[in-house]
Amino acid sequence: MDRRRFLAAGLALTPIAAALSACGSAGAWPEGMAEIKWDRDTCTRCSMVISDRRFAAELRGGEKNTVFKFDDIGCAVFWMRDKAKDFPWMAEPATRLWVADAAGKGEKWLEARKAYYAGGSMSPMGYNQSARAYAEAGSMDFTEMGTHVLAKGK
Repeated sequence: MDRRRFLAAGLALTPIAAALSACGSAGAWPEGMAEIKWDRDTCTRCSMVISDRRFAAELRGGEKNTVFKFDDIGCAVFWMRDKAKDFPWMAEPATRLWVADAAGKGEKWLEARKAYYAGGSMSPMGYNQSARAYAEAGSMDFTEMGTHVLAKGK
């Protein structure tokens, strides 16, 4: 293949490559949620790399739409308790909190305050609460889960 044909083939394939690159995970994030860069972003509370897609959480709100990412919903619960005075906007209804649906493996997200939580799964920080869209036997709502996690005292 001569150079001219090689360049022409490359130019012809460029739009196809661009279209295929747009087919990634960008569409999987709920409106308003910042993308979590798996194995690169770190937890706001414990600084551990966010890699287990079944337990990640994200908080967004305030005047500047500030984003905080967590590797475990337990980290989010503790951080929200500890930082309530620094970020009073967390109590506002417009503040968003998402958690990964354990069944979705990081592809499905739930509003954390409306999700149900079940223990028994090993989570990154050992709070062992995984989120589900529907109540199951023995599951807890967000408030109960938060109380349970805070009682662990980590």
